[in-house]
Amino acid sequence: MLKNKTALVTGSTSGIGLGIAKALARQGANIVLNGFGEVEAAKAEVAALGVKVAYHGADMSQPAEIEAMMQAAAAEFGQVDILVNNAGIQHVASVQDFPLERWDAIIAINLSSAFHTTRLALPAMQAANWGRIINVASVHGLVGSAQKSAYVAAKHGVVGLTKVTALENATTGVTCNAICPGWVLTPLVQKQVDAKAAALGLSNAEATKLLLGEKEPSMQFTTPEELGELAVFFCSPAANNVRGVAWNMDGGWTAQ
Repeated sequence: MLKNKTALVTGSTSGIGLGIAKALARQGANIVLNGFGEVEAAKAEVAALGVKVAYHGADMSQPAEIEAMMQAAAAEFGQVDILVNNAGIQHVASVQDFPLERWDAIIAINLSSAFHTTRLALPAMQAANWGRIINVASVHGLVGSAQKSAYVAAKHGVVGLTKVTALENATTGVTCNAICPGWVLTPLVQKQVDAKAAALGLSNAEATKLLLGEKEPSMQFTTPEELGELAVFFCSPAANNVRGVAWNMDGGWTAQ
């Protein structure tokens, strides 16, 4: 379905981003990876799906590096047809104790980077009258949780940016939508489960149940593979008129 298209996925050397990159690659899209994980392993996983793979190590908090990445992707593949803004970081603290540098970093990487990649990708998409911008927001783009002020603020901002981008391109072949996952079993979340188990003297299974039980009625994690298939749907003809949605895949979290 996506043969001869190019997808750039930020934060894609592991976890959700890699899952989305692989799902798009299975549909024939060439992939530009970005991130600070195991680069060669990620490239090998995607290349094994029979597509061309490139990597750019742009620091997503730095606009100049983002611009260099977008230029490099265009130079190698012609243009970015599918942009997936997935890069993100987290820090947990109460508002009055939140470190200023952590606030600035989260806003830069989780929100501002999506603005920069979007503004740079849009002209070529508009000229081609086809493009897909998929912003990986979060359930925290729809609801709040204590101790996560910067993350929640950034992800609400991503949902807002998604809506505006969709509206500005509503009469074109360029769409913009957001994916809002709940708990996803990535290496980062597994560390949280392990920490909870250690702190409370629980088994891993008990800690997992406790973590999910706080928020997610389905009592199961969403997988990167499931999120990847939603991204594929957004790129399909069936989603030509899906514009500006914040699509939660959260096991019922926001239905409560």
